[in-house]
Amino acid sequence: MTEPTHDEAHGGSLGSRLNWLRAAVLGANDGIVSTAGLVVGVAGATSDRSTLLTAGLAGLLAGSMSMAAGEYVSVSTQRDSEMAALAVERRELRERPEAELEELTGLLEARGLTRAVARDAAVQLTERDALRAHARVELGIDPDDLTNPWHAAWASFLAFTAGALLPLLAIVLPPSDRRLPVTVVSVLLALACTGWSSARLGAAAPARAVVRNVSGGAVAMTVTYGAGVLLGAAGV
Repeated sequence: MTEPTHDEAHGGSLGSRLNWLRAAVLGANDGIVSTAGLVVGVAGATSDRSTLLTAGLAGLLAGSMSMAAGEYVSVSTQRDSEMAALAVERRELRERPEAELEELTGLLEARGLTRAVARDAAVQLTERDALRAHARVELGIDPDDLTNPWHAAWASFLAFTAGALLPLLAIVLPPSDRRLPVTVVSVLLALACTGWSSARLGAAAPARAVVRNVSGGAVAMTVTYGAGVLLGAAGV
């Protein structure tokens, strides 16, 4: 069991950190596994360095752009939803302030405050910044820290590219008789590192994440290499 530490993140900071961690880990893992699977599969069919380099670069560029575009669309949709929800709250605060004050009181009361304390807190929060109070308590949104699709897209692009470079370099730089073992070992070590890092940053047990990452990468490379050998033997 993971023991809590004094620098443990709480609330919104934990959620923000986990969102960035998710994008970075997914991007790096996808870059490592997909590019490794691609170049290992091609290596099963041919040992030509230029062919391996072309396949690896194509996979890196296609994957990084796909990850960036997908993350941009996903986060843009989330941001649009957040802004729409804030617009609704802004209109309701303008049109029925007393009902919104009562709603905020009820939400605070549901969190364990007495009715009197909840009412007093709701009044103070409303006087200070009604929209921010409702956004945080009712919607779980920080109006000053909405998700940024460009940040997410660049994070995914860079993470995928960084991950993809390792198997690409590992398959083209060593001598032909060492390319495959060097690539396999490098990829499995990198996946173990990303699994351990993601688990530690997320305050989870690292062993399960490491096994999951390494197993997935090993299976992917085994399948693609087998397919490459079969296609190479068939002269495709």
